[in-house]
Amino acid sequence: MRGMSRLLFFIAGAVSVGAVVGVLALAGVFEDETEPPAPAARSTPQATPAAPGAALDVAELYERVSTGVVFVQAGQSGTGSGFVIDDEGHIITNDHVVEAGTGYRVRFGENGEPIDAELLGKDPSADLALLKVDPGDVDGGIEPLELGASEDLRPGDPVIAIGSPFGLTGTVTAGIVSALGRTIRAPNGFSISGAIQTDAAINPGNSGGPLLDEQGRVIGVNSQIRTDGGNANSGVGFAVPVDEIKRSLPALEKGEDPERAFLGVSSGPAPEGGAAVGGVIADGPAFKAGIREGDTIVEINDQPVRDPDDVSAVVNSRRPGDEVRVIVERSGERRTLTVTLGEQPEQASNPDPGER
Repeated sequence: MRGMSRLLFFIAGAVSVGAVVGVLALAGVFEDETEPPAPAARSTPQATPAAPGAALDVAELYERVSTGVVFVQAGQSGTGSGFVIDDEGHIITNDHVVEAGTGYRVRFGENGEPIDAELLGKDPSADLALLKVDPGDVDGGIEPLELGASEDLRPGDPVIAIGSPFGLTGTVTAGIVSALGRTIRAPNGFSISGAIQTDAAINPGNSGGPLLDEQGRVIGVNSQIRTDGGNANSGVGFAVPVDEIKRSLPALEKGEDPERAFLGVSSGPAPEGGAAVGGVIADGPAFKAGIREGDTIVEINDQPVRDPDDVSAVVNSRRPGDEVRVIVERSGERRTLTVTLGEQPEQASNPDPGER
């Protein structure tokens, strides 16, 4: 998916309340030209490891973890999915799910009564949001899901997705990790690095629901679908990686905006490799360091740059105030520049091609 092909990424998100199969009300569409600190201590269940070489028992896994997945209603019309992460009633969902309304309710199980939820915080740059319910309001109590880790994933690993596609609560689909390290577009126009590609069916309404590994641990938050102009599942879906949840949680729990680093350039693939700088934000970090439109970024922090995704990955792994060493090619010569990263603004000023 690298290169200049223009494909549509539909948010696998909010559908109108009571929607049925065939009725699509997507939360949004993004055009993309690229491939797609530890949390505070919390009480979570321990996953039961699968026997080596054992086939994934989807029915058993679903029975064990589905009670931790909820239906999310935002305002009068927006809906999606979410999942409980601790005994205190914190629920993760997508930012593009909650942005559809100002009042929030969640439902546990197909027959549960909707209960009020409070929006604690949002991280549009990672398409994440944090809700909270009073555990005492949940009949039978809450059963949180365990957060897994990204570094142990491999293409081909079995996964399941649980959510409410088209408003159909408690739907489970199964598949594999199709690829790792994809880059997708956040609602505010910036890039989300390290996304998980899966062929587990993801449809509108799945947004905010968990992508789980064979041990029932959350490895991602289902967020987007790739299509070529249609609006149905094509077998190519994307989940925000669990590492982004862990990074955002401490700030979201306090109602604060997570810090995001900012380089201040927009770029596209260079013909012979690297990231061709198409624009530089005036007085931004890159501009102050000497990066100019027309440069090609070939290395950042000792990491070779094959395309703009490599730049995004490094910048997204840093914090405002960090220094990064950037090597650019200009007029056939290489220059080494040191950039002090700034703080990411609320919205990308030029999201096509992606701003970093």
